[in-house]
Amino acid sequence: MALQIDPRALITFGAVCQEGSISAAARALNISQPSVSATIAQLEHRIGARLFQRGRGGIVLTSEGLALQRRASALDALLDGAMKDLDAVRQGIVGPLRVGGTPGALVSLLPPAVEKLEHRFGGFALNVVERPDRELTEMLRKGEIELAFVTTEIETPPADIEEITLARDPFALIVGRRHRTLPSSISLRKLADLRWVLPEAQGAFQRQVAAMFVAAEVPEPCDALRSDSLLLTKSIVRSTSRVTILPRQVAAAELSIGVLRAIQIEEARFERSIGVRMLTRAHHSPLATGLLEALKA
Repeated sequence: MALQIDPRALITFGAVCQEGSISAAARALNISQPSVSATIAQLEHRIGARLFQRGRGGIVLTSEGLALQRRASALDALLDGAMKDLDAVRQGIVGPLRVGGTPGALVSLLPPAVEKLEHRFGGFALNVVERPDRELTEMLRKGEIELAFVTTEIETPPADIEEITLARDPFALIVGRRHRTLPSSISLRKLADLRWVLPEAQGAFQRQVAAMFVAAEVPEPCDALRSDSLLLTKSIVRSTSRVTILPRQVAAAELSIGVLRAIQIEEARFERSIGVRMLTRAHHSPLATGLLEALKA
């Protein structure tokens, strides 16, 4: 029979991690300090390992403690989500569903799916947060989000993460009306005199943009304005002579009314793949299942 951990002990351990000491955890849980100490001692005896060492600055987690802390955080998020689910049911609302993603992937995938969800569920609660790639996997593991919208097919996901590609979108040089004379296709080698707005976060999108400069055998501009805000990037390009590189779908609204223009980049020999990451074999909520079906449709 598999080793079973008392969920109450895991909650107590999570409070110790959150508060940084046994005494602080006892105050947060409104129980006595000896009770917290006894619970932690029983948990350590159960798993056969020390979870943390006590130091002057508070607790220092062992490797086993770090592994268990992730599960404690996930349990806390699960319990918090359960209460929110009950509140939503009482109000006749489906959800809430909490998702995260990088700005470009969210803009490209989520808006078309929202209308489908409205037709299917009527009232629903959906919470969306933007985060860099490096944070989204850990948020999935901790149960803070159920789905992560990301650039896909860049690297093999970890064994506990499943990845689904849902769309492909070509990169383009995005310019404002001040660059009417630029041709419909151009090499980055011919743009050395232009000023740029480029991504800041060291994620998949940034690596793909950097790869185009490498393919053109030219360095990335040192004086580029760096921003991960798509709204700010497009606004700057629209109102100044700066240019940027974006997937076409990300700038679709501005392209459709002519305030921005997309130019083919000769070195863009690949398309951006975008999709969703989730925990492997996760049991999805009805709203998450409906969202995935809407995205696949």
